[in-house]
Amino acid sequence: MAKLSDLIEAFIKQLINDTDGTIEIQRNELANQFNCVPSQINYVIDTRFTTERGYYVESRRGGGGHIKIRRVNIEHKGKNFLMHIINSIGDSISQQSAYVFINNFVDYEVISEKEALMLKAATSDKALMAAPVEIRGYIRACILKNMLVSLLV
Repeated sequence: MAKLSDLIEAFIKQLINDTDGTIEIQRNELANQFNCVPSQINYVIDTRFTTERGYYVESRRGGGGHIKIRRVNIEHKGKNFLMHIINSIGDSISQQSAYVFINNFVDYEVISEKEALMLKAATSDKALMAAPVEIRGYIRACILKNMLVSLLV
């Protein structure tokens, strides 16, 4: 059985997909619908609808907790998108953050599922096990950036 957080996330994503990519919801109404506390809704939005995952969230307190969630429209198949991602990675990246980027590439049809599996394998902690823990994030960022640059050629 799916966790409540997963159900709330799926519901919100479906609402976003059914619209033009922007929704406005009342936190309390959504909490009532899922028979949970409003802080559960906040948790889902704060952890699953982040800028890193391609969402922009505006929140207003009072009046039931109005929340606006917008899926960021990006030129996902163009070189500008990849260059932006390459520049935003920085000098170091965790395995979890790398996987979020990779999953977004699949969601936005920049890469295939098979390419995603290869990127994940190359940037996994398991692949970098021989490197000291202190520099794994640096090595992971270099590998991910180089693989993404290869997609631009």
